[in-house]
Amino acid sequence: MNKSRFNPFFLMLFGIVVVMSGCKKEDPTPEDENELITTVQLKFTDGTTVQTFQWKDIDGDGGAAPTIQNISLKANKTYMLDVSLLDESKTPTENITEEVKEESDEHLLIFTPSPAALMAYTYGDKDANNFPIGLTGSLKTAAVGTGTLQVVLRHQPPVNGMRQKNGTATPGSTDVDVTFNVTVSN
Repeated sequence: MNKSRFNPFFLMLFGIVVVMSGCKKEDPTPEDENELITTVQLKFTDGTTVQTFQWKDIDGDGGAAPTIQNISLKANKTYMLDVSLLDESKTPTENITEEVKEESDEHLLIFTPSPAALMAYTYGDKDANNFPIGLTGSLKTAAVGTGTLQVVLRHQPPVNGMRQKNGTATPGSTDVDVTFNVTVSN
């Protein structure tokens, strides 16, 4: 007579398979999230004259439209340009500029004038890897004219432990992208 019995080895193997299939691999460490930036301030200094222009969108994407001040500069001048980045959705206001300084090897500000001949930006700061940051620099205006200045903060954190920032805008994602109207006059 053939008795049917469970083999303890197969029962134990079945139990291990069930337990192991129920275990999940832990998610990889999430990448740094983008910064919430509600205010971009551009401070232009020409000798003792200081002018600050800002873009502000307190409620973030959607909702109310941002307020954007028009930039007015003098022709054929070189200005020192300092950028401040704030998150005014929090109380107290969070100074994102400090975070960008601390994580300078993961951030790059890009300045794009249109038309290109209206002005030229030169980086004044670099990270530990000798790549530009853009929180400070100089901006030289050309002849009288009007146009725009686009300011983009790229967030370029490491991916899988590999540095992404290489001095170009290509890697990473955008933390903020604003465009100011510019008038260069006599």
